[in-house]
Amino acid sequence: MRKVAFVTGSSRGIGLGIAEHLAKKGFDLAINGVRDESSVTAVLDQLRQLGVEVIYCQGSIADADARAAMIAKIEAHFGQLNLLVNNAGVAPSVRADILEATEESFDQLININLKGAYFLTQAVANWMIQQKAANTDFQASIITVSSISATVASVNRGDYCISKAGLSMATQLFAVRLGEFGIPVYEVRPGIIKTDMTAGVSGKYDKLIADGLTVQPRWGFPDDVGRAVAAIAEGGFLYSTGQVFMVDGGLTLARL
Repeated sequence: MRKVAFVTGSSRGIGLGIAEHLAKKGFDLAINGVRDESSVTAVLDQLRQLGVEVIYCQGSIADADARAAMIAKIEAHFGQLNLLVNNAGVAPSVRADILEATEESFDQLININLKGAYFLTQAVANWMIQQKAANTDFQASIITVSSISATVASVNRGDYCISKAGLSMATQLFAVRLGEFGIPVYEVRPGIIKTDMTAGVSGKYDKLIADGLTVQPRWGFPDDVGRAVAAIAEGGFLYSTGQVFMVDGGLTLARL
């Protein structure tokens, strides 16, 4: 029986890159997004062509009822879940200086990027514990995709940075709590990745990269993150729970 992965925010961008590489590793997939399924038919067909079973779980991870409905759909369809990839997230609609930023933007980013992922992980972790109790051979893991913004301060999007820093601590907390059950928990921290989220600031980052922002002088791509997540999901880092895997082209390396 193939393993099953639930990848949030996976109908495009980094999440889709992750889903593609998991499919290539033989994972059946539960894909998540907020758009109607009719809007992502091409994406689902693209993934199915890789030879795996794919279902679509529509809903925002910020909504408790939607989270419960998505988990119920996965259980009803596949009967199991081996891997959760917390990837869904949003950037602030306006990049505002922290001296001027609004509570509305802060609440939105915390609710989606942090609170939603935190309580989805809680629910999935409890289900994984039940699956472990029923079958000692059952294998499960959790991977959270955060950002270099967890530690790199950007004063024009403080809400985003704080939400990602919170995800980093959540990874550590769940890694500690789930250790006794043999469920490893990891964090993947991407750098500057070319997606629709960064499209509006591509000129800024083109110049920064050209000026040496990253050790590897190019943008990152969803494929780069997908390769990293799939490598972890394969089970090659079973004694590394709680660890951070950087996918940033060397951006955060200390240099003189």
